[in-house]
Amino acid sequence: MKTFPIQISPEDATQELAEMNQKVVRGLRTLSRLTHDDVQVGTAPKEAVYRDGKLILYRHTPVLPEADLFPIPVLISYALVNRPAVADLQENRSLIRNLVKLGLDVYLIDWGYPSRADRWLSLDDYVNGFIDGCVEFICESRGLDQINLLGICQGGTMSLCYTSLHPEKIKNLIVMVTPVDFHAPAADGTPPGLLNVWGRGMDVNLMVEAMGNVPGDLMNFGFLMLQPFGLNVQKYTDVVDIMEDEGKLLNFLRMEEWIFDSPDQAGVMFAQFVTEFFQKNKLIKGEVQIANETVNLANIKQPVLNIFAEKDHLVPPPASKALAQIVGAEDYTEVAFPVGHIGMYVSGKAQKDLAPLINDWVRAHA
Repeated sequence: MKTFPIQISPEDATQELAEMNQKVVRGLRTLSRLTHDDVQVGTAPKEAVYRDGKLILYRHTPVLPEADLFPIPVLISYALVNRPAVADLQENRSLIRNLVKLGLDVYLIDWGYPSRADRWLSLDDYVNGFIDGCVEFICESRGLDQINLLGICQGGTMSLCYTSLHPEKIKNLIVMVTPVDFHAPAADGTPPGLLNVWGRGMDVNLMVEAMGNVPGDLMNFGFLMLQPFGLNVQKYTDVVDIMEDEGKLLNFLRMEEWIFDSPDQAGVMFAQFVTEFFQKNKLIKGEVQIANETVNLANIKQPVLNIFAEKDHLVPPPASKALAQIVGAEDYTEVAFPVGHIGMYVSGKAQKDLAPLINDWVRAHA
């Protein structure tokens, strides 16, 4: 006779369904009181100080008097595939706000939304054009020769390239959840991160030829399919349990707002990045060429702080830790956080420890 490990009586199933329906009704009442203005992200006070095409460089409004600010600004370079608002999701979950409160002078690159006119933007345009333009502006406006650069995810990879090619302009380099060895196996010896496997089999030239720019919605769908059940089913069933709590519901909605705000990718840049980094793994090999110059990470002699997430399914720790074997810096520090890729910005652990870590490290390397 067969036995089944899970047995649900009709009475229990009816009771559970009734309770869920009641939660949904109460949750919809909570939802009806909210407007889109309640779900805004990236709201830390800031001023646009420089523009280049779609790019906007913001300076976040200091909390301390100008005279009390740390004198060497920090420029944040985020990835192209999502908006940098994840670093400022809401008032109590904001890496940027925490850095500003600690007295750092924080600038942020907003890459904007590429249009069809931007299809031909290349890796050279982003590294030697956009990032260099922001660095030059900050140095000139503040009367400095160098600044601190904080690169996050793909923005960290571009920051490594920039610092290798322009080491004289960067005082200290910080990279967070940044891929360096795109073919590195996961910590347990399993294949590389899911995103790396996905990128290797992609015919990017055909995609760009067919579409020009790569639609952000297509990229976002690809990311969601990396964890199809958790990111497409489970989180929406779990939200029923928090819908009555306005604070928790707003937390969920702000994350959804960020997730689905996905800019299109400039075609040439997208094809170059996937081919050179994901498919051919040229960064760790010292073979990336930008404007006929070789990106050699051994050129990075300034202090480096490498922060990675132990549970990262997009950039597994070995992909980030590979930097230690190739970077030229003698003063090199690695710090692991017991979180996932997004948890690096929004988890309680990160909110408590990440900004103080960066602040203390930068000040120790003034």
